[in-house]
Formats: sequence, structure tokens, C-alpha cells
Amino acid sequence: MKKIINLLLLVSLASILSACSTIKGSTVAEKRSYVTNMQQETLAQLYQKHPEARSEITGSAGYAIFSNINTNIIFITTSGGYGIATNNASRHQTFMKMAGFGVGLGAGVRDMRLIMIFNKAHDLENFIDNGWDLSGQAGASAQSSDQGGHVNASKSIDFDIKTYQITQAGLSVEATIDGTKFWQDEELN
Repeated sequence: MKKIINLLLLVSLASILSACSTIKGSTVAEKRSYVTNMQQETLAQLYQKHPEARSEITGSAGYAIFSNINTNIIFITTSGGYGIATNNASRHQTFMKMAGFGVGLGAGVRDMRLIMIFNKAHDLENFIDNGWDLSGQAGASAQSSDQGGHVNASKSIDFDIKTYQITQAGLSVEATIDGTKFWQDEELN
């Protein structure tokens, strides 16, 4: 019984830490601006680290960028965040949220950016409308401001979607299988 209570406490703590990834601002306009600024900063980082990503995004049906706090405590991993999906043909942007849960071995907390590039329009539309992504990952990272580095491998089950992950800060070692739910942010759309 004590082990179950301890596990529940750890899961609760992980959920609370994941919820720390919130959009700053008190009005809808301030929150939209905050997410748009995160998107632009992430694109600049991505293009600096992976210059080929610029042509991948330009030639795609669209892309999505998320700010994500990922917490892994022993056998449980949780994540939470926010982002924006952009349709390249229409230039329409959809503000979105995300939450995830998984199992695997690891420990740590990471502040990361997830960039998803959709090669097909129907994949982008399906993502915006339905939003599920199931993935497995293994990695290690140690990052603080401009110091440190990361190693991460991640692949979506749908091979027409390419993903990049940029670790902003944190320390983590993990091998997990997680499911992530993405959905439209009703407040900001």
C-alpha cells in the first residue's frame, strides 16, 4: 500500500511540474503574442542548428512548434505545453495545447521545443483536428542557457512528419514510450 501511495505522489508531482508550462499574459492578445514570439525564437534556433530545416519547412504543407516541459520520475513521464500550427498554403495559424503521459525508465526535467514538419496537407489537417501522436524516444540531455548539450532521437509513427527537438534547459536521461495529445486552444483561437 505504501508503494502505491508513493507512486501516486510521484505521478502527482510530475503532473504539477508539467503544468508549469503555461502561456504568459493576462489578455488573449498578450497570450497570442507570447506564443508567436516563442514560435519565432524557436524557428531562429532551429535554422541556426539545422539550416536544412528552412527549406524543409518552406516546402512542406505546414508545421507546428510547441514549448513543452517534460518530467520523468523513475517509471512515469508527463509533459505539458502550448504551441501554434501553421498552414503554409493558407498562412492560417491555429493555437494549440499539448499533454503527454508515458512509461519507461528515466529521471529528469526538460524544457524543450518540439518542431513538427508536415509534408502532406491531410496530415496537418488531421493533426489540428485530432492531434494524437504516439512515439518512443531515448535520449540524454544537460542544458542550461547556452551551456550544455543534448542527444535525442525521436520519430513519429507517421513517417511523413519530421520532428526536431531543441532542449532549452534541464537534465534528463530516459528511454520511454509515450502518448501525446495535441488539441486546439479554444481561448486563443
